[in-house]
Amino acid sequence: MALDRETAMQVADVLSKALPYIQRFTGKTVVIKYGGNAMENEDLKSSFARDMVMMKLVGINPIIVHGGGPQIGELLNRLNIKSHFVNGMRVTDSQTMDVVEMVLGGQVNKEIVSLINAHGGTAVGLTGKDANLIRARKLEVFAEQSDELARPEIIDIGHVGEVSSVNVKVIEMLTNSDVIPVIAPIGVGADGTSYNINADLVAGKVAEAMNAEKLILLTNVSGLKSKDDKVLTGLTAAQVNSLIADGTIHGGMLPKIRCALSAVENGVKTAHIIDGRVAHATLLEIFTDEGVGTLISRN
Repeated sequence: MALDRETAMQVADVLSKALPYIQRFTGKTVVIKYGGNAMENEDLKSSFARDMVMMKLVGINPIIVHGGGPQIGELLNRLNIKSHFVNGMRVTDSQTMDVVEMVLGGQVNKEIVSLINAHGGTAVGLTGKDANLIRARKLEVFAEQSDELARPEIIDIGHVGEVSSVNVKVIEMLTNSDVIPVIAPIGVGADGTSYNINADLVAGKVAEAMNAEKLILLTNVSGLKSKDDKVLTGLTAAQVNSLIADGTIHGGMLPKIRCALSAVENGVKTAHIIDGRVAHATLLEIFTDEGVGTLISRN
């Protein structure tokens, strides 16, 4: 069925406005942290996969790092394995780590790969253990100083790690072969120990190592908000640090913001915290002026 004149003009306008962005970002690397509602809603999963295929087709190199906390929690519940959290991080003993690897490296990773391939792309799933892609070290977590503690105390939360290095050669080999890498945030220590790592942190370190054009963090909120509940965007690193200092940025948003700040302070052109509940959020953020979230740049 042919488009009516008004609809046809709207479609043509959208396509023509996307052209400068396509020209600007062709050949550039974009790292996307995929999680939250976008990874649980069937329609959003499908639209995300299509977006990745389109980005690759127009010459952009997407690299996906995914989470999977809810899926891990669900399987742990089914296995009657209790979860404990310290500072928002799951305490990960050996038994829990087995479940983490099963869910992230198997179930979640392969579903994303299959969806991208079903939409005409070529995706390959990896964990950070493959070819020593993500080298990790144990994360030290400190208890808050209190009346009971004379000084902060280190708490052992098991197989929870932080990124020590990224093997960019493996990623470059895939992106140069027109493949979309899909990375599960599991790292490996020098002694072969597996570590569960926060997906935002992995995405940020991958973006830094790849000297990416953009780091995009999909979230379940509309972006970074001011104290009067308005979405803030076009922020510099200095402005973000001021918002942290005055308490505007607090709670669960702090780790994401610090991840974004680290990225732009270490070579990534821009970091974006966007609303993954919006269909095609990634395309809207890259190919339009308005976008659907918060953009942070170094200057």
